[in-house]
Amino acid sequence: MSRSDSISSKDIKNKRLNIGLNQKEFAMILGLNDTSSRTVRGWEAGEHSPSPAKIKQIRALKDKPPFKDKRRKHDFTFIDLFAGIGGLRLPFQQQKGKCIFSSEWDKFSQKTYAANFGELPHGDITKITASSIPDHDILLAGFPCQAFSQAGLKKGFSDTRGTMFFEIQRILAAKRPKIFLLENVKQLKGHDKGRTLKVILETLEGKSVHEISNDIPMSNEARDALSQKLNYSVDYKILSGREFGIPQNRQRIFIVGFDRDYFGDEFDAKRDFSWPTSTHSTTSVSSILETDKSITLQHEISQKLLDGHKRRRKMHAKKGNGFGYCVFHKDSEYTNTLSARYYKDGSEILIQEDHIKRPRKLTARECARLQGFPEEFDIEAVSTGQMYKQFGNSVCVTVIEALAERIASTFKQFKKSS
Repeated sequence: MSRSDSISSKDIKNKRLNIGLNQKEFAMILGLNDTSSRTVRGWEAGEHSPSPAKIKQIRALKDKPPFKDKRRKHDFTFIDLFAGIGGLRLPFQQQKGKCIFSSEWDKFSQKTYAANFGELPHGDITKITASSIPDHDILLAGFPCQAFSQAGLKKGFSDTRGTMFFEIQRILAAKRPKIFLLENVKQLKGHDKGRTLKVILETLEGKSVHEISNDIPMSNEARDALSQKLNYSVDYKILSGREFGIPQNRQRIFIVGFDRDYFGDEFDAKRDFSWPTSTHSTTSVSSILETDKSITLQHEISQKLLDGHKRRRKMHAKKGNGFGYCVFHKDSEYTNTLSARYYKDGSEILIQEDHIKRPRKLTARECARLQGFPEEFDIEAVSTGQMYKQFGNSVCVTVIEALAERIASTFKQFKKSS
């Protein structure tokens, strides 16, 4: 048996420990069910061996997650809800924050998260009681946006994904973090003529308790928490990646809140919190492009797909719709917004280069750059198709970096003065 077809029990255990996972988490990251820790235990005891496919998976896992937090001292603690691949976490960790809890239901995103942070997020937040979540200083949540997005059906609170806000509310009510940061699509601001955002803001501020229809699905704990009044000073702002040096027209709404029980009734988020301002006046798509022509050539789309894009654009143009594929060049100032559906046909962002006949899709690394992720970020834990989905669902890290700096600064300044 060749080396590639076998692996020692010691190597399996060392791989798991180097990543930082327990046996149950290691089983889950390999695609085994969450009760398969006994399988991993048997591998490590030498009682039986993984299949060749599992051996290949184990060998592919990187021993040292690039963003595993090994520091002993931290300035604040935070939790990462609807964590995705960690786009919110990374900047707050860089601001000397310690993530003490994370939650993400998608198993592929969990795998990428573990590959980069050495921690496997907990699963479905609706099945996690607030009492089991550690006390924390800051709550982060990029809650599901499809219910409010232009690309979705805009069903809002009538969509199960739209009710995830109330899962955040119940955790805020139970744990009372000093600060929170929420992220969603900019369309949230105008959804249902502004009424959806009004309900969210008034709920967070504790100005009123809204009656939510029993037909709207949510966990029992979330429904029980609807009657609990919060007491946060809240503000919101729409920020774009273009404003922070990223060549992507990605506008998102951010909502910040500061607990009045901690900061004092006189604290006014609109007055006392300073939102980050634009750091770059111009951007260029060339800044995110890979230069290896052999790599980019592989992403050239087929003539059949290109003809289909052209046909659909003409069809929508006749109907007066703006839908259609978009082609950009290295000198383009910015691209459209990268979406989770990018893996399907790449229509919203195609790149035309001199060395290829037809336009091409972005590579996974270019998607990472377009979202501001550092070069060290591991994009090999899952398939390219899954990475496209994950980056499309993620946040623009450079925007979060600017927000994290301001939020951490506000928290530290208050601690010094109090």
